[in-house]
Amino acid sequence: MTQTDTIVAMATPAGSGAIAVLRLSGQDAIAIASSIFFSVSGKQLSNQKSHTVHLGQIKDSERVIDEALVTIFKNPNSYTGEDVVEISCHGSNYIQQEIIQLCLRKGCRMAQAGEFTLRAFLNGKMDLSQAEAVADLIASDSAASHQLAIQQMRGGFSSEIKKLREELLNFASLIELELDFAEEDVEFANRVEFQKLISKITQVLKRLIDSFATGNVLKNGIPVAIVGEPNVGKSTLLNALLNEERAIVSDIAGTTRDTIEDEIIIGGIGFRFIDTAGIRETVDVIEGLGIQKTFQKIDQAQVVIYLFDAEKFKVQRSKFKVEIETIKNKYPSKNLLIVANKVDKLSNEEIENLQSAIGNLHLLSAKTGQGVEKIQNKLLEFVNTGALRNNETIVTNSRHYDAMLKALEEIIKVQEGIDNGLSGDLLAIDIRQALYYFGEITGEISNDELLGNIFANFCIGK
Repeated sequence: MTQTDTIVAMATPAGSGAIAVLRLSGQDAIAIASSIFFSVSGKQLSNQKSHTVHLGQIKDSERVIDEALVTIFKNPNSYTGEDVVEISCHGSNYIQQEIIQLCLRKGCRMAQAGEFTLRAFLNGKMDLSQAEAVADLIASDSAASHQLAIQQMRGGFSSEIKKLREELLNFASLIELELDFAEEDVEFANRVEFQKLISKITQVLKRLIDSFATGNVLKNGIPVAIVGEPNVGKSTLLNALLNEERAIVSDIAGTTRDTIEDEIIIGGIGFRFIDTAGIRETVDVIEGLGIQKTFQKIDQAQVVIYLFDAEKFKVQRSKFKVEIETIKNKYPSKNLLIVANKVDKLSNEEIENLQSAIGNLHLLSAKTGQGVEKIQNKLLEFVNTGALRNNETIVTNSRHYDAMLKALEEIIKVQEGIDNGLSGDLLAIDIRQALYYFGEITGEISNDELLGNIFANFCIGK
């Protein structure tokens, strides 16, 4: 896959704004820009140095479209590795489209989704995992997802994979060399050192594979299901956590008949709160569907907040305890937060009795905000942020995760082959397959279909 033509696209979002940025990339980018841009200094863009900014007018023949700033980046010192020109114009939709249409008439074509980053990959400016991190960086909406994307874009993950692949490739070459001298029974690859390398690769792969569970939720947000019987204040809690009235609040039982989702940032970590329809027996068909969805959402959640009405605890003590035990038994691996709401209506003695009856209980008045901050802090405790704080490599991409699982499978076959004394030619088969999966991650092995699938998820202009 090669590109030799010149592409153009908006680098800023569609719509009106103070400023808009258009980007051109390709061998004729500077020549095309020179044909439509007239500097106030009278200088020709084609004669200017790289990384310089020029003020002038964008013209279609004698018609002035806009006054703009044009920035030049000459190859190979640009984002794509090609000649790149960025035009900063006023943010009128009309102006943006006029300049794009003018560039198209001068020989550009519209860029496809992610094509600028694709060209950066093809021109060796970044590997494939770094290119994918660009899309993650654009989509990041919390400090955690931003940090993960920055780390990957800087090559933290790919450098580990490349190092492993290089070391394994060196041993593979020696084993392949042994095959050429099979009749002479010589051994070029030190089996002791090879065994150490295989053990090292296995450990690193297992660590990276295990990190995906953390990386995936940090990237996409921690799903939290708020469950309990109807009218206990789940919607009020959601509004208190979100600090706005997003869910419908009513004294009528069963008001929330469907799940409501929203996301907030707590301590730099994204949490996706899901207010469900509650858990109870009902003859209402619509409400019954909502309750069915409650269990589906618990399945999907990493954290479950069980909320009950503190005022009703005296008369429904056994019911609440049964429901808590049901959730614990049905979802033993879930982080469970038990919360008693409406404690502002209880006396101190009633609160003490409540706390002695249920262990690890959190007191809340969703109406007044009492206890909301403590719940937020408790939610943060459920998140494994140690690796993030220590700047360890964390895998967030499912494609990388799948490739590493396959690579580990092949490495385990190599280990078994060594233990069973297999010949070099049989070991070489599994080693080649492991190298293939390593190469898929960084893009050293790729195909048009793979690249098309990856870059189709990018925005136009990036």
